[in-house]
Amino acid sequence: MSTPVPGTPSLLRAINDRAALEALLDRGPLTRPQISDLTGISKPTASQLLARLEDAGLVVRDGIREGLPGRTAELYRINGSAAHVAGADVTPARIRVSVADLAGTVVGEHTLPTPARTGVDVVARMAAALDGAAAAAGLDRAALGLAVIGIQGAVDPATGRLGYASHIPGWHIPDLVATLSDGLGVRVAIENDVNLAALAERAGGQAAGAGDFVLLWVADGVGMAVVLNGALHRGATGGAGEIGYMPAIGAPLMRDVRRTHTGGVHSLVGGLAVLKLMREHGFRGRDAVTALGRAAADVGAAGARTATDAGARAERALTELASRLGVTLATVVGVLDPALVVLNGEVLRAGGEPLRARVEQHLHSLTIPRPEVRLSTVQGNPVLAGALQQALRETRDEVFSSTVP
Repeated sequence: MSTPVPGTPSLLRAINDRAALEALLDRGPLTRPQISDLTGISKPTASQLLARLEDAGLVVRDGIREGLPGRTAELYRINGSAAHVAGADVTPARIRVSVADLAGTVVGEHTLPTPARTGVDVVARMAAALDGAAAAAGLDRAALGLAVIGIQGAVDPATGRLGYASHIPGWHIPDLVATLSDGLGVRVAIENDVNLAALAERAGGQAAGAGDFVLLWVADGVGMAVVLNGALHRGATGGAGEIGYMPAIGAPLMRDVRRTHTGGVHSLVGGLAVLKLMREHGFRGRDAVTALGRAAADVGAAGARTATDAGARAERALTELASRLGVTLATVVGVLDPALVVLNGEVLRAGGEPLRARVEQHLHSLTIPRPEVRLSTVQGNPVLAGALQQALRETRDEVFSSTVP
């Protein structure tokens, strides 16, 4: 039997401080009476709390609220400048960085093109990308408390090396996280890009509040994020969700799979496979997004407009792709039984509602569990959004826990 922890004054103050700061984050500027009502503490205690947080530099006054009965009340808000974090999205072609303040407001952005070449100095590249975003925010790189980097791969916790990313040169070095942290002078965390997209979806998208769900991502490559009991499941080597490498019905059996964008599933539903399929049905485009978007435009969400030749061809193209995706998801659903499947990635977004509806239909015809299939609603870059959310969550935990000695 565990021994109860006594409610010391410092512990209670820390709990109250955290509750007030969370209320200010969720609700925006608040008055002392509002904080009292939301947290359940007395007004005198709320006054002492706000004075303490103001002295700590975590809250600032934000004018007065007028038009209410009684005395005018001062407003308080989170002091965004108390801390800054960075999120980064790394692809073979570029590094995109956003800087946010403690309140979550994006204050600086920068994109660094990264043409492929040998002898890449990954520390120098990340330094240039972070410096650009920090400068846009009027900051120095040293002001960043944490940088969360999303990348098309996964760091093996046992070796510290990046795997599943042979297409991104320069990043395959020992102790990658420590090397970057030491070289940049900024604490660094590295996360799979699709995992970060799932965090963004859970925070404010279709998976809000979901405990168990998977996010299928299709762009040039194919990936999946797995969330179980509200937490990311990364696997023993960080490779959970690398379904592009899985064998697939209808695809040649590939052995000794090592290179990126290889494997049975990828050969059927990866970007190049989707482009080939669309072209076979007469839909042209420079890439899968363009060709699939044209096919999706020729069918309606309630069914295909098959009165025209284009409508009939579009129906056949989307049905074939949805069948391939449904078979892929059926394997996952049969093992994990998630409550929800979210579709994201530029290829799946190009298919839109017509593709989503057909994927759900095919999936439900193949499995006993019938999870709902939804299209992502996260706006902008979901990898960056997830990276900033992870960085803010960790930084807020640290900062909000430091108010009481």
